[in-house]
Amino acid sequence: MVKMESTEEQDRKLVLEFCHLLEKSKQLFNGLRDLPQYGHRQWQAYFGRTFDVYTKLWKFQQQHRMVLDSKYGLKRWQIGEIASKIGQLYYHYYLRTSETNYLNEAYQFYAAIRGRAYYSRAAKEDRPDLMVKKLRYYARFIVVCLLLKKMKLVRELVTELEKQIQEFPRSYEPEDHLEWSLVLEEIKGFIKAEAAVAVLHADSNPIILSHRLSPLTTPPCERSPHMTLSLQEILIVGSACEQAKFSELTMDMFRMLQTLEREPTESTTNPLSMAHGLHGHDASPAASRIPPYGVPGSKGYMENGRAFRDNPHKYLLYKPSISQLLVFLASGTKELPLGGALLLYMSADGCFSTTKHPEDFGYELGGLATSVKRDSVDGGGLSCRGKSYKENHCLYPGDLYPFTRRPMFVVIDSDNSFVFQHIPRYFGQPLVVLMSPQDVPPAFQADVQHHGSLFTLFLHSPLTALCYICNVGDVPIHHWERCQTYVDRFITEASRLVTRCRIDEIEQGIGFIDSSYVQFFGDDFLRTLILRFVFCDVVLRLHRGFRGRHMRPRCEPQLPANELLEHPSLSHIIFQLASALDVRGHFSEGPECD
Repeated sequence: MVKMESTEEQDRKLVLEFCHLLEKSKQLFNGLRDLPQYGHRQWQAYFGRTFDVYTKLWKFQQQHRMVLDSKYGLKRWQIGEIASKIGQLYYHYYLRTSETNYLNEAYQFYAAIRGRAYYSRAAKEDRPDLMVKKLRYYARFIVVCLLLKKMKLVRELVTELEKQIQEFPRSYEPEDHLEWSLVLEEIKGFIKAEAAVAVLHADSNPIILSHRLSPLTTPPCERSPHMTLSLQEILIVGSACEQAKFSELTMDMFRMLQTLEREPTESTTNPLSMAHGLHGHDASPAASRIPPYGVPGSKGYMENGRAFRDNPHKYLLYKPSISQLLVFLASGTKELPLGGALLLYMSADGCFSTTKHPEDFGYELGGLATSVKRDSVDGGGLSCRGKSYKENHCLYPGDLYPFTRRPMFVVIDSDNSFVFQHIPRYFGQPLVVLMSPQDVPPAFQADVQHHGSLFTLFLHSPLTALCYICNVGDVPIHHWERCQTYVDRFITEASRLVTRCRIDEIEQGIGFIDSSYVQFFGDDFLRTLILRFVFCDVVLRLHRGFRGRHMRPRCEPQLPANELLEHPSLSHIIFQLASALDVRGHFSEGPECD
């Protein structure tokens, strides 16, 4: 009898301990939304405590599953909810650190939820809030799979999500049902827009290609002592009104964030996931090893790892207010280490000035709309176009002047991009501004407005962009790989010409290329952007459909024309590539085409 009472007492203590861990984990998780989104050290310790409690909670429910099943009434959807929270932790840690390994960790947890059908009985619980949690899980899993380019799984998840939405009890919350139907359409539209050009297997099935940076795709570079800067902080801002989006990621943001990441390393036996018992069965194997990229929140993770991390730190801002944008810019600038550079990428609609004789290029030429809503632009209320006064929610070139105290690389994708070509270098620091064309031929305007900018597509995947403007909708994989060799040859030759310009400048005293480009050129990501910009400029310069200076990109400082942008060797490669794609007729004739 005493023994039985002792067992019951132990079971009661186990249940109390589980309830304590569960409540503590919820408190910590809810507190994450109060943490500042900018800076590094302010939130790291809190994330560490949250990970620690969820690790204990996950292991505890595994070790005492039988007791919790019988005495607490633990249900599978509750286990799934814990796993979903851990997946969310990893995803948000990826967003804060830009380390793609944590994106893989989030995928492991979300995949385990689906594989073990933790939410399979959610619809039978007669609880609409539980069904909403299940739908949110699907939406989050789809985002992670999109970022990892697991498109086959994305389509499977979209089909499952659609089925769940159709089965959603309409008698509960009709508004929720309508809202989720809109989310589903948003996802479908995003997937359709993302597939600008299809690369096909021999059996005509599409192949999913990754466009993150890898050792095979990193442009070559002849190093010099002048290449002193490395990209450390990035702001990716998306404010284009009509563009396809999902989960506060516009298409341009989605493409650019991948362009500025290295290919993640996948491991099927990652010890950090093993610590949570996600490989094999529910048993939790001992995990004494630490992943090479560090345990979230562990002592020394940022201190020792920050200078050697694979990817620069990124902020993703969807339609921020101007004050939010400036705060994040200030934080990124503050966090720059010695020898570090900040990149601002902004995809936005233009705010246009009506000043006939502008004297202040910082504020009288217009700028970029930040958080202006679609109905405000279209509905006769607040309008960016045609104003005689300054728009509050607009980023003007003059707003960037204070941040040029540190090395800064700016990419502007807008129909008012050229107003950013007059930013002065008051503080003598390296500054480069790449600006998109302000217009595209009428045949592309509708698609580009919704499916993502052509300029960003060139920076993301040059060959995809060239195929797109030549109306090539699909390419067999063997043909794609052959064409990609021409793109690689172009990038290699352009890199050689940039280096040659610098050598000529030193030897002959002729300033062919601004020193800012040289200082940024040693960084893999910035070098990639510069050389893809050159590819974009040369292609659009030669394409018959892009006539007029406003249909070609610009940069400041200007890159040399004769020695680089109009160099015969680069034009020749483009003509060869066009012939290989059988689209030579889209490009102008000239002596280089022989």
